[in-house]
Amino acid sequence: MKPLVLTVAGSDSGGGAGIQADLKTMLALGVHGMSVVTAVTAQNSRGVQGAWELPAAAVRAQYRSVVDDIGVQAVKTGMLASAELVETVAELLAGTDAPAVVDPVGISKHGDALLAASALDAVRTRLLPVATVATPNLDEVAQLTGVRVETEEQLREAAAAVLSYGPRWVLVKGGHLPGDAVDLLTDGTEEHWLRAPRYDNRHTHGTGCTLASAIAVHLAMGRSVPDAVTAAKTYVTGAIAAGFALGGGIGPVDHGWALRREEH
Repeated sequence: MKPLVLTVAGSDSGGGAGIQADLKTMLALGVHGMSVVTAVTAQNSRGVQGAWELPAAAVRAQYRSVVDDIGVQAVKTGMLASAELVETVAELLAGTDAPAVVDPVGISKHGDALLAASALDAVRTRLLPVATVATPNLDEVAQLTGVRVETEEQLREAAAAVLSYGPRWVLVKGGHLPGDAVDLLTDGTEEHWLRAPRYDNRHTHGTGCTLASAIAVHLAMGRSVPDAVTAAKTYVTGAIAAGFALGGGIGPVDHGWALRREEH
């Protein structure tokens, strides 16, 4: 039986991020991906032209439908849009015996808001406490904690601020810092510094969704959090290196890069 992984996230009509990126990642890494759609966006390589969240009842029904019949070995959350949806999903995760990877999506790659300001408190007090791993980027750290990171050393302070809300582990993504792409994974005791070369490729749409999904995949396979995050970082680094132009703006990472490498 393949491991079963569920994404609870928004739809990206352009196919580069959101549930589309999540399901592509799951397929590429060899698990069965399932989805709970929280919002529909009109989105392309240039930005987000519109977003419509689904009713909480629709999100809950999708989740129960999948989990009660099929089961799940890991859950990944992405765009949750509103306080009501954040609270609904947090409640569902709390009642599910599977690791949860929380990507606290606040802003799109193009700078478009994907989370209502009024929902930030629900993310802090309801969603982060049920996370096995939280994966904020530096903008999301600033949104959630007020800590602004400008140097690698400040990643520790950022991680401590996020951990204070209760996730078991936090992966602070330092991709927006100059130099190598450095992330810090910590549970407050152990520290793992993950480094990768920075590729001169602006086609990075979907990076955060892809990384969080890959972590969920490896957790579903039974790996430890540090091993899952390390494997996920390797996968997403390859996907960024293979990112390709699409439309007139920022193209997506290439979720199938490793599959094509195997073919050759």
